[in-house]
Amino acid sequence: MATLEPGAASASSHREAPLISGDPQYDNTDVYAFVSPDKPDSTTIVANWIPFEEPGGGPNFYQFAEDAQYDLHIDNNGDGQGDLLYRFTFKTHVKNKKSFLYNTGVVDSLDDPDLNVTQTYDIELFRLKYGKVQYKTKVADDIPVAPSNVGKASMPNYEKLRDQAVYKLPGDATAFAGQADDPFFADLRVFDLLYGGNLTEVGNDTLKGYNVNSIALQVPTELIAESSHQPVVGIWSTTQRRNAQGYYSQVSRLGNPLVNEVVNPLKDKDKFNASSPSYDGQFLKNVTNPELPKLIEAIYKIPAPKEPRNDLVDVFLKGVKGLNQPPHVRPAEELRLNTSIKPTDSPKRLGVLDGDNAGFPNGRRLTDDVIDASLQVVEGELVGSKNDLGDAVDKNDKDFEKSFPYVALPTEGSRGPLAKGTSGGNDVRNQLGDALSPAGTSGSDNMSLIAGSAGAGAAGIVLIGAALMWWRRMRRRAY
Repeated sequence: MATLEPGAASASSHREAPLISGDPQYDNTDVYAFVSPDKPDSTTIVANWIPFEEPGGGPNFYQFAEDAQYDLHIDNNGDGQGDLLYRFTFKTHVKNKKSFLYNTGVVDSLDDPDLNVTQTYDIELFRLKYGKVQYKTKVADDIPVAPSNVGKASMPNYEKLRDQAVYKLPGDATAFAGQADDPFFADLRVFDLLYGGNLTEVGNDTLKGYNVNSIALQVPTELIAESSHQPVVGIWSTTQRRNAQGYYSQVSRLGNPLVNEVVNPLKDKDKFNASSPSYDGQFLKNVTNPELPKLIEAIYKIPAPKEPRNDLVDVFLKGVKGLNQPPHVRPAEELRLNTSIKPTDSPKRLGVLDGDNAGFPNGRRLTDDVIDASLQVVEGELVGSKNDLGDAVDKNDKDFEKSFPYVALPTEGSRGPLAKGTSGGNDVRNQLGDALSPAGTSGSDNMSLIAGSAGAGAAGIVLIGAALMWWRRMRRRAY
């Protein structure tokens, strides 16, 4: 049973609720928060949107929504309300609206004229008290977004573009927005009736090869923690969408992974996405009397732990006492991180369950196997029901970066060989004739190709005209 993964994820928060599953630009898929491994006096937050981005999904590649507010919330006193809010808003820019292309040639930089569709974003910082804004400030504006990775011919050095999108902010902070490999790893065949009771085919990372749109923020820890004596912060993200009247309403929310997928029933999922952590008492029964262990018992005959499950309240709503539970905590669904615990050089994928207190559920690192850890806790690991359950997917298919923004580079749209007529260099620029002809073709050959293409086009026009005249005559017939 060590390879059992019974219903513990939908790619964390990928398509987790009925309404948001139809609006991927606003759908928050995962939130990560950890003490930066290469800069331990800072904290990094990574939040992702747009689940299951197919890399070759052009010509309209993946953009942040212009009518959305992408928010990162920080609760630094445990009362279930945000004390700091970083807001990201985006604008789209098109150089040539007469072209259908995302890029009109090889893209060498974020300001390359051949990058036809670009985005920029602004960051605002709000300081709040009891949910009310005390003041706000503009942190930065018009920061360039890393584009979608169209492919090897269009973006032969995508890593260079990624590096240019890492932006230094005032106060020794750093920001990034752009496409990345989806860092979540799981075998999602679980939704086929919990593998149909057959565990012989587990271990396939269903998210391999898909991308997401990421927002990453690294800030000095002293800016977000209440004090050195109270270093625990609660973190979650939301998306607010502007309606027809011009007002914004919250449509997506995520803190801990998996909660809105398998803890909340269908009747509560959309309500959870629109609510604030301070009102999470309304969902308490979903945690103390969870459905998942009952399903496991019914299909795999593993006894469900006794209810009420107060052990799950600590892990998912309050934080673990002595680890990441703030004093006078109000139960609320937040990703709680003790920022005073320094990162380890050898992180363990099961985090706290394996003695690594720098990992999940103390925050969440990119390498943490939240499926296995959450499943073992749900099945009673903390109340004496020792188990070794998991989905046999123990790490991401791509290695994560060693420095900010840490997420892996996105999979390119052209995953196979280069297109015909291109080489590994930048011999393809703006002219369609050059793109269609092999690299190094002589000028006379180019002229022959263009002339031939023009002749074929003229012949096509003649055929279309003849067909149109025949169709008009046929319409006059009575039968």
